[in-house]
Amino acid sequence: MKHTISVLVENKAGVLARISGLFARRGFNIDSLAVGITEDKNISRITLLVDGDDYIAEQVTKQLNKQIDVIKVRKLDQEEITRRELVLVKVKMSSDQRGEIIDIVKIMQGEIVDISHSTLTVEMSDKPEKIDLLIDLLTPYNIVEVARTGTIALQKGAAIV
Repeated sequence: MKHTISVLVENKAGVLARISGLFARRGFNIDSLAVGITEDKNISRITLLVDGDDYIAEQVTKQLNKQIDVIKVRKLDQEEITRRELVLVKVKMSSDQRGEIIDIVKIMQGEIVDISHSTLTVEMSDKPEKIDLLIDLLTPYNIVEVARTGTIALQKGAAIV
């Protein structure tokens, strides 16, 4: 089972290294990690996607809470969050495939951000499942490169994490 964990930390050098070191020492695997400054430039939000049972998620949360630079840790309920990822996909194509690929991108609500005679680059921001579907649909057209961010998430409604 995948668990989404939101961690507010002090925005200073070395914090991410200490947190990733914690995961390495404990043998926890990170499926996705995204970091960015919040509405307060002195605080960053780290969003982690961790694969494991509830015990693993609880241990990760406890270990993170022990870190000096950590302000707040919260395991987010999958049903109560808004999640997004960003992906760039470069596809090698022939001129007769161009229309088919453009149709897929339009249907998936992606955006073409670069085009040449032999490649087309697509950008899409959406739920991870929809990103997976876009990649699956473009795979037959010879994907050359994929760059994918980690999952970012916020609690739905008025709750603040």
